[in-house]
Amino acid sequence: MESIKNLVIVESPSKSNTIQKYLGKDYKVVPSVGHIRDLSTRGKGGLGVDIDNNFKADYVISEGKSKTVAELKKFAKQADHVYLATDPDREGEAISWHLAQELKLPEEDKNRVTFHEITHDAVLEAFKNPRAIDMELVHSQETRRILDRIIGFKLSNLLRSKIKSKSAGRVQSAALKLIVDREREIEAFQVTEYWTIEAKFEKDGISFDASLAKIDGEKTELKSEEEAAKIVDACKGPFVISAIKETSKSTKPFKPFITSTLQQEASTKLGFPAKKTMSVAQRLYEGIDVGRGEEGLITYMRTDSPRLSDVYVKAAHSYITKKYGKDYNGYFSAKAGSNAQDAHEAIRPTSIDNEPEKIKPYLTSDQYKLYKLIYARALVSQMAPRVTQSTSVTLSQSGYDFTANGSKETFDGWTRAYKDYYSSEEKLLPELKEQEQLTAKEVKPERHETTPPARYTEARLIHELEEQGIGRPSTYAMIIDTIRSRGYVQMKDPRARNSVFIPTDQGKLTVDKLTEFFSDSIMNIKYTAEMETELDEIASGDAEEVATLKRFWDEFTPMLDEAYKNMEKVKPEPVGEKCPNCGEELVYRVGPYGKFISCSGYPKCRYHRNIATADKPAPEHTGRTCPKCGKGELLKRMSRRRTFFYGCDQFPRCDYMETLDGEEIIPKRKRAAAAKTAGTKSATAKKPAAKKTATRKTAAKKKAE
Repeated sequence: MESIKNLVIVESPSKSNTIQKYLGKDYKVVPSVGHIRDLSTRGKGGLGVDIDNNFKADYVISEGKSKTVAELKKFAKQADHVYLATDPDREGEAISWHLAQELKLPEEDKNRVTFHEITHDAVLEAFKNPRAIDMELVHSQETRRILDRIIGFKLSNLLRSKIKSKSAGRVQSAALKLIVDREREIEAFQVTEYWTIEAKFEKDGISFDASLAKIDGEKTELKSEEEAAKIVDACKGPFVISAIKETSKSTKPFKPFITSTLQQEASTKLGFPAKKTMSVAQRLYEGIDVGRGEEGLITYMRTDSPRLSDVYVKAAHSYITKKYGKDYNGYFSAKAGSNAQDAHEAIRPTSIDNEPEKIKPYLTSDQYKLYKLIYARALVSQMAPRVTQSTSVTLSQSGYDFTANGSKETFDGWTRAYKDYYSSEEKLLPELKEQEQLTAKEVKPERHETTPPARYTEARLIHELEEQGIGRPSTYAMIIDTIRSRGYVQMKDPRARNSVFIPTDQGKLTVDKLTEFFSDSIMNIKYTAEMETELDEIASGDAEEVATLKRFWDEFTPMLDEAYKNMEKVKPEPVGEKCPNCGEELVYRVGPYGKFISCSGYPKCRYHRNIATADKPAPEHTGRTCPKCGKGELLKRMSRRRTFFYGCDQFPRCDYMETLDGEEIIPKRKRAAAAKTAGTKSATAKKPAAKKTATRKTAAKKKAE
């Protein structure tokens, strides 16, 4: 049996390749590919948790991980020493503990290695200072997992049996409630009109506007056209400049990114969904070959601390002085918040020398965009403030005070390095003096309407979740993905950069029913935030795992029993039509793509059809008989991609489709067989991936020759 001097277990294959190069031949670095164990579905209620035995967890090897675990055990037996180098957070700590349990490693062994950037020096330094597994972090993660299992299993079963909703969760349901509550605010919003008065002036060729600010020294609101017209009539003569106020304003740079702010900024500036942002950031963290071997380009991307290391700060100041001049150097200290894990750093480039343009050829388009944003944000946090000279001028007449504001940038500061993501405009005023008189070129009333609060974009929802203390930033991408996949929300203009969440009827129903019976627990934002705080206290040793779980269980169980007893079972809403196939009632149902019409006799009768909406018209009758089955009629339909085609109305019993030009569309699942039989492919059928790959390889070979 081959001997291994030092076995190192990390989470991902790409990470293992990078670290292997740093550690050398005395180390064998292998991946666990994430978690290797999870709660079983055995025991009472299938929870995998023995409630009556102090919530003891019953773990099993995760599905598809048996081979991985067997290989890790084999390597561990061959190794003189085993190091656990999973990610430096609670989840990573728990993965290390599960590995230690399966590999029979002593709990007190100093075999845990953590680093926040995958660079040569950081990795080697970490291996000089191994520690024991932090069981308080493990207990915190385990408590979170047990809570989520209990809530997820119990509430999901309840909702499926009562209202046909697919799932519920501790953080998922709170996030959905925010979206539904906002929609209800919008629906209840009463539009009211109000008026403003704008006066236009010009001096020395410079035009500027002034807005009515006060009447007889008091702020006021104009609620009617008559009020506005009266003021316009009174302001016919010259205005007197009654006051000029000049101030200097400094705008500090943004803090470096933490997980939540990275997700928000990548959403608004790059149009990246949170899930995509975290995926791209993971690759930048794990390592990319930029011409001198693989290396991590950013620090760990799951962090809630904006702190920067002294090493980075020193390098950044040197870079700023060299590139922009010493006046651009700032000394902004980004301190961690009260709940942040200060052992972590903010998200920053691992080396100030890895300028985005320099390494762009080695990155994909998405990697480059995100890396450039991270690089700029960390750099500007150490730059000098932007300075502007602001001028406020009051122009008065007949007791009416109008205000004009101007601004002029006197020093661009940090915005010089952040100009791709920050825009500002100067608003110049002419040279003016107090008591000077000016006649308005025009005094004009303008009608406005109050607007309801804005719906949540991904960025706004993430900001709200963080502000309310709900969940953890590292989970936000998964939360958003879940409520979308469950059909609880839809995205308005999903391809737009700032698309907003709109709750579906099922999403609203889910929130309403949960709020009816769980308003004092998971549907209470304050309760959910306090639970996060208690999980933090377990991690710091200030709270105890079993006591937290017991208190939750004692509060939650009576609410669940009450819900099972009194929650009304929702029946499908009747359409008011009979099924054309079997004569049973047609009902509305909810599927992955929203509401549709189906036969109440399902599954005996599988008749169904889409509901016509403003953006998706109802199928059009053609009067043509289906050439395949000879029974159905061809209908003109719109596909999910918003293209039109003809399809048999007997679907799914008959799957005949054709283009508007009359060419048959072979269903995707039948294309390979059809091509094999015919010896050729339909123009509408896609070529198999293997053929494409072979073509690319052939082309590459010819090019090389």
